[in-house]
Amino acid sequence: MFLVILLPYLFAEIYLSLKMLEVIGAGWATVWTVATMIVGGLLLKNTPFALMGNLSALQRGKLDLQRFHDAGMSYFLGALLLIVPGVLSDLFGVAALLYTLYLQFVATITPEQKFTQEFHSAKGEDDVIDVEIVDECTDSDSRLTRKR
Repeated sequence: MFLVILLPYLFAEIYLSLKMLEVIGAGWATVWTVATMIVGGLLLKNTPFALMGNLSALQRGKLDLQRFHDAGMSYFLGALLLIVPGVLSDLFGVAALLYTLYLQFVATITPEQKFTQEFHSAKGEDDVIDVEIVDECTDSDSRLTRKR
């Protein structure tokens, strides 16, 4: 199954890389490849800081847990794909990084929505009645006794 996916990807990668080589030349293609490798390496080096930023957004309520996971994985995957030489992998890497930006800035939720959803979606909390029973009888004869 993996081979069925890998072969068309490799052929497309080679085809696009040769087309880019034909259009911009060997020198600029080399510059492109080295530059994207450097950018990918720098992004990969800064992954812990990006994850800490996502974690603080999660704590502030700007990201939910699923979007936190998606943002972290797409950032990491985007950095790795930029390191891999080739035009198609660079396009996929940039798309993954754009998805990370989308999750960070466009698809955020407000803290009020998060906490309202979190506290009102819990099952059984609305069914609880908190009461206190006070016995105001003073004489012991009027109290009901329980047999054990």
